[in-house]
Amino acid sequence: MNSPFHNRLSKNFRHWSKWARRRGVECFRVYDRDIPEYPVAVDVYAGIPHVQVYETRWEADDAAYDTWLKEVRETVGAVFGLSPETLAMKVRRRQKGTEQYEKTGQEGDELIVSEDGLRFSVNLHAYLDTGLFLDHRQTRAMVRERSQGKRFLNLFAYTGSFSVHAAAGGASESLTLDLSRTYQEWSLRNFQLNGLDLTRHRLERVDVMQWLEDAPRLGRRYDLIVMDPPSFSNSKKMTATLDVQRDHAWMINRCLGLLSARGELFFSNNRRGFKLYENELAPCRVEEITRQTVPEDFGRGRPHRCWIIRRLED
Repeated sequence: MNSPFHNRLSKNFRHWSKWARRRGVECFRVYDRDIPEYPVAVDVYAGIPHVQVYETRWEADDAAYDTWLKEVRETVGAVFGLSPETLAMKVRRRQKGTEQYEKTGQEGDELIVSEDGLRFSVNLHAYLDTGLFLDHRQTRAMVRERSQGKRFLNLFAYTGSFSVHAAAGGASESLTLDLSRTYQEWSLRNFQLNGLDLTRHRLERVDVMQWLEDAPRLGRRYDLIVMDPPSFSNSKKMTATLDVQRDHAWMINRCLGLLSARGELFFSNNRRGFKLYENELAPCRVEEITRQTVPEDFGRGRPHRCWIIRRLED
């Protein structure tokens, strides 16, 4: 097997594995759509590959596409020394609503991985996403560095990794909000893996948009907020749809109202072509930090954009 994809993947795997060992990184990306004919992302979780296949730019009948998928599966298996049939491989298409969080139909086993001395539960087979977004590794480290003594709020929390990092950084308390029962249970597992005090680091299952509507009446203030919403959601459990391009200014303004005087909001999303509507924001200071938050192993693309937004001091 000596295809261009095999050669590039082998070379990348050697390079990024050495890079990861030097930095003590256990979960990282080794291939990111490097070759147009192979629009695939390959990540490594504690030595085990996870493959995401993106929509191709060419037309292919089902038989030709299945043959191509078989080649991808066999190539990754060969590079990692695994049976192709056991490989975690997802075919991603443009998603709507909460489809990115849906089950794949496979059971999958829990895999415990480490990041900066913390432990996280991932599942490479059961869902389209694994439970830990690797492109926000740097962002989590930045949040951890800022968390000492802070009251921390995590909105659209997914599996709570930002909250775990904030707690490890010395946050005095945290509130982790998400609508999904599955992902709040997953967050609880991550909290337990890291021995977090559940009286200080709380989980609540809520419609975050509705919570933001009601929150000003609760009178709570937070020193550090992370908001990384989905690009779009029309979950039946929500009172309204969410479109991050349409709704982000309202959400940011609500968060600004919840920040303490010197508080900071980390706002991020992965919507293609996203434009921040600064002229619709309440008075604040906006700093884009995308370059600082995209890790080296994701440097071949821009998987997200990220800003720190601060209140203007009263």
